[in-house]
Amino acid sequence: MSQLNFSYRIKSYFNASHAIRWENGTGQKHMHTWEVVCELSSQSKQTVIFSDIEKALNGVFENISGTFLNTLDDFKELNPTVENVTLWLYHLIMPALNQLDVHLTRLEVSESPTRTYCITSSN
Repeated sequence: MSQLNFSYRIKSYFNASHAIRWENGTGQKHMHTWEVVCELSSQSKQTVIFSDIEKALNGVFENISGTFLNTLDDFKELNPTVENVTLWLYHLIMPALNQLDVHLTRLEVSESPTRTYCITSSN
């Protein structure tokens, strides 16, 4: 018999601009509506209250919404590519969700409907 795994998915959005640094200079500053999909498992096997998770995530995103990512301390030298933004968001989101006794098992960050980068974490 197969083992069943259960998870929750929550989509969030925030607006922020960035400019990619290339070998021959920095590209043009442009805006994205970043889509962030968090897949979660409950560490306590209890029902998760969606509004608590959404509140925690919104607390992270309201601090960066409307910013030019290149000007943030974390991206002064680090190139704000979708890959680096995803890892950066992972480190911002983890502490907020750990307080709620949920584990972030997968993070998907999209800068457009066709461009997504994913991080998967095992327990």
